[in-house]
Amino acid sequence: MGKNPIKALAGQTVVYGFGTIVPRLLNYLLTPLYVRVFISGEYGQISDLYAWIALMMAILTYGMETTYFRFSQKENANPNKVFSNAESSILITTTLFLIFYFLFYKAFAQLIHYQHNTQYVLFLGIIVALDVIAAVPFARLRNENKAKRFSFIKIANVCTNVALNLFFLVLIPDTSLKMSAYLFGPQAGLLVWVLISNILSSLLSLLLLLPQIRKMRFEIDWPFFKKMLVYSLPIMMISLVGMVNEVSDKILIKYLVPIPGEDVLASMKMTANEYALSRLGIYSANYKLAVLMTIFIQMFRYASEPFFFSKAKDRNAPELFAKVMNYFVIFCLLIFLGVMLYIDILKYFVGRGGSDYHEGLVVVPIVLIAIMFYGILFNLSIWFKLTDKTASGTVISIIGMVIMLASLFILVPRVGYVGAAIGHLACNTTMMLVSYFWGQKVYPIPYQVGRIIIYFIVALGIFFLSHLFTNLPLVWRMLINTALILVYCAVAFIGERTNPLKIK
Repeated sequence: MGKNPIKALAGQTVVYGFGTIVPRLLNYLLTPLYVRVFISGEYGQISDLYAWIALMMAILTYGMETTYFRFSQKENANPNKVFSNAESSILITTTLFLIFYFLFYKAFAQLIHYQHNTQYVLFLGIIVALDVIAAVPFARLRNENKAKRFSFIKIANVCTNVALNLFFLVLIPDTSLKMSAYLFGPQAGLLVWVLISNILSSLLSLLLLLPQIRKMRFEIDWPFFKKMLVYSLPIMMISLVGMVNEVSDKILIKYLVPIPGEDVLASMKMTANEYALSRLGIYSANYKLAVLMTIFIQMFRYASEPFFFSKAKDRNAPELFAKVMNYFVIFCLLIFLGVMLYIDILKYFVGRGGSDYHEGLVVVPIVLIAIMFYGILFNLSIWFKLTDKTASGTVISIIGMVIMLASLFILVPRVGYVGAAIGHLACNTTMMLVSYFWGQKVYPIPYQVGRIIIYFIVALGIFFLSHLFTNLPLVWRMLINTALILVYCAVAFIGERTNPLKIK
């Protein structure tokens, strides 16, 4: 008798979790370091630069990871041929990108207001190139179920990055400042070492991926590659638009946030640009408190993408996918409650007591729900990936992008960075609903929507109930909140034990 597919997926999710949750947690440990080393405006610059990295990554990988999975799973597929064509194309386009980027990065730096720190923008491009080249080899490890090696490389990357950050920012900060001033000018500061640390850790990943990269034969089989491109370009548009939805707030807040009058700025000893970057820094730091939700969705994504493709031809695939959705939502809501009911402890992740970063805690519940809806959207997206209707996903993503950008331009000038969090929620909610109703017409899956809504209502009810105890001492609040989380777990356990939808 074969292993229960739900348990198999859970096992793969846990294994990939070691390659995702450990690096992410280590990486997010940099956040409390950064909020103590850098003022909120400088942390805003870090958020801004990494938003551009994510956006460029979405363009330069142009859907080749998912395309590699899809074409490797097709009948009579030659995985080596698929990998060689995918990685060869990535190498060609990345080389062209670097040539043009080195020629014009100073103009780009001026465009995004880093004309005084052009080296930041130069290093940004190098990070993008290194990570793009590694993307398909990482996908190959996932496709071949080499989760342990995948995890080892990811953990090695982040451990190196964290160690280098600690070395430059904590152990030898004065020497680091002198070196950055000597190499890049006095305006560079410590922030430049954040980027250099990233470059060195990305180089290490590429070195560790050499066994996979060596398996490729540099080739472009045009008739075959054109089929891959037809599939990948809509995926690229989905990824690009999805990335716009994810990072446009980090890029646009500094342009849209309301700026106080000159008297207020003078009392704060800030320029308008420094104030705007400080708002971005506060928002971005508190956004990081949703790290557990982001990690879970990422580790689930790594495990589920090959899982969904491999199970697509099974007779009970729709019921299996519906059951997966139930468990996914249950765990996401558990993470939501875990973060929000222990927020009085977790808030020290983004600064000491009285820190200006703490004023942004109001966005945390909004962001958590928004990210959960994005995870549900990823589950729903299987309908257009399995039916090769990836253009439909592009349409859904564009709808979301319009909602996101409209929210930013309408709300942020009025309510500040809270408007960006609301924009994320509006964007992901809209895409989730559109994808569900559209997908049910093309590839019907018996999702148990009523049951999922009940779990959601129970979790929200517990969240609001916990507010009745905010005046109690911290120890009592934590004990009561722990009991409330156990109540939710009991409801979910009983709900699934009595669920008529069974998967063997």
